[in-house]
Amino acid sequence: MKVLLVPNYSRPEAMEGASRLAAWLEGEGVELQWAHDKKLFPGRVVSTEGVDLVVSLGGDGTLLRASRIVGYQEIPLLGLSYGHLGFLTAGGPSNMIETVADALAGELHASHRATLDIEVEFELPDGSIESKRSFALNDLSLTHGVRGDMIEFDVAVSGHHIERLRGDGFVVATATGSTGYALAAGGPIVTPEFSGMVCVPVAPHSIRARAFLTAPSDVVEIAISPERHAERLFFSDGQPMDCGPRGVRATVRRGPGDIILLDRSSKSFYQSVSRVFYGENR
Repeated sequence: MKVLLVPNYSRPEAMEGASRLAAWLEGEGVELQWAHDKKLFPGRVVSTEGVDLVVSLGGDGTLLRASRIVGYQEIPLLGLSYGHLGFLTAGGPSNMIETVADALAGELHASHRATLDIEVEFELPDGSIESKRSFALNDLSLTHGVRGDMIEFDVAVSGHHIERLRGDGFVVATATGSTGYALAAGGPIVTPEFSGMVCVPVAPHSIRARAFLTAPSDVVEIAISPERHAERLFFSDGQPMDCGPRGVRATVRRGPGDIILLDRSSKSFYQSVSRVFYGENR
């Protein structure tokens, strides 16, 4: 058995917990690997060869980092909460060892979370077009640049044109990401069992523009209008896609593999919704 630890290096309590967990794992004869501090080594790639379980120690942002390391490989991922909300996590400092022991024994519920496969095309200074691909567990978001200019863009689903929109941007989210930026923009909270996409306009300049859901096999395309020159930025799970302010098109489809998120039961999602968004059990 091999475990990869992904701690939030900026939280002393998460690092203390990771060290305590590492000592216990080594005492149990489990092979251990640490993800590096991405702030110190931003370009370094974390190997997942031979890894059977990934454990994140931090908040939901740390878990999203762990999900990017896993990608489409479907290695089970367990989140331990040392953050603010811990919406995606299964345990915390008080029951850390017990939770990890249950995960190693195969006694936790496995929630299959749909992912996104994102391709963004962008214009280089010489006018040529290049593209970049990205994984996402939560969402792709299109936003305006630092000048705050309104963006104009077309949205299509599987070749069917939906609308030309003007506004601050657009979010294409998974069910997991429905409780993130998409929710803040006015979208619905969606059960993890839903495997399509949640599409939400951000501050649209039209009362007709509404959030909508797609089928799992659909492909969402966002094409920037050439008639309105404004800065626009694309983000994958909140991380810039490094295509500068001249992105011209994004194509989003369901990823070829799910994130297998471990939790206590199939009811964990609704318990988290109650706790985080409705104030129950605080």
